[in-house]
Amino acid sequence: MRVSSQGVTVVALLADPDAPTDIAQRIARILPDRLAEKAGQGRRFDVKVISEPFTSGSEDPPTLMRRIIDRGSAENWDIVVALTDLPLHAHGRKIVVDLSHEHGLALLSLPSLGCLRLQTRARRAVEEAVLGLVGPQVTGAEGLPPGQPLLGPFAGRLAPIHRGQVGDEETADLRYVVSGPRGYLRVLLGMVRANRPWRLVSSLSKALAAALATGAIATLDSTSWSLSGALSAPRLVIAMVGSVGLMIGWLIVDGELWHRSTEGSPEARQRARLYNTSTVLTVGIGALVCYVGLMVINLVWALFILNGRVFASLTGTPLHATEYLTLSWFVASVATVAGALGSGLESDEAIRAAAYSTREKERRLMLQGDHG
Repeated sequence: MRVSSQGVTVVALLADPDAPTDIAQRIARILPDRLAEKAGQGRRFDVKVISEPFTSGSEDPPTLMRRIIDRGSAENWDIVVALTDLPLHAHGRKIVVDLSHEHGLALLSLPSLGCLRLQTRARRAVEEAVLGLVGPQVTGAEGLPPGQPLLGPFAGRLAPIHRGQVGDEETADLRYVVSGPRGYLRVLLGMVRANRPWRLVSSLSKALAAALATGAIATLDSTSWSLSGALSAPRLVIAMVGSVGLMIGWLIVDGELWHRSTEGSPEARQRARLYNTSTVLTVGIGALVCYVGLMVINLVWALFILNGRVFASLTGTPLHATEYLTLSWFVASVATVAGALGSGLESDEAIRAAAYSTREKERRLMLQGDHG
């Protein structure tokens, strides 16, 4: 690790594009003051954010660490903390952070921090990583004592994170991982958050337009009135599940979001399952939000436009709150089917962002373009 002669430690936050870069930029605004306060002894820090697809084409931690070393060797950086939204694996465990005290490097996998308070957790992780890497310099120690857990506070705050195995041939000398069902769920939810499902919802404008038009017309149709009144609650639930499932399936198939691993290793198959599960959950959240929104809009439209006497004369049932709700529920299912078909008119760019595998392809193309 190099230390600047001016007494300023230069920290580079090397971040993958999209969410990691956004997180790194927010961290960089407050990181220098927080590091200076915690490090003490007059130490000053200069934090830079570099956004580039350093994970493109590889999810192997040792390979990524070598890339970070090569990238940092060409710059006047004392410490490099790399942030990625890819789930990283080693020895059957999901990596949270890899550190190399010799090279002043840290590799942080954001999904392993979970989905709640991600910005705060990422900031704490970066702080602890940097302080752990400069610790020997600050205290004047000649080296890292064997087995000393420099990131002890980090692991304690973000349990169930614990220390993991590091191979003899690896660049990293300290690793923190998550494991077990709780760790798997933590990574999965972190991946869903990294997919940013709210961005998918806002991008389905043509699908929503088709669904709203269908819902507006169906609300005025006497056949819809009769059917909604005749269907039992279980059938309405089946219609809802079927319509939402149709939209999820259509978006995944039409957007080519399903990840097929070309490798036969257990880790590759596990990675593919993680990718596909996170994609289904992401698209599912988007579809459910659209469904609820359609139901609310249909209810408001029905309250405004329907006439109780006309409704009762055609259906033989008075127009009460139950009829409004069941009609809006039924129409939302019909409109969601129309929205699924309308989603075929959308640009694939926003839909593809809901899948890790397609974002990886885009980053690879970006890297090729930079080198071209």
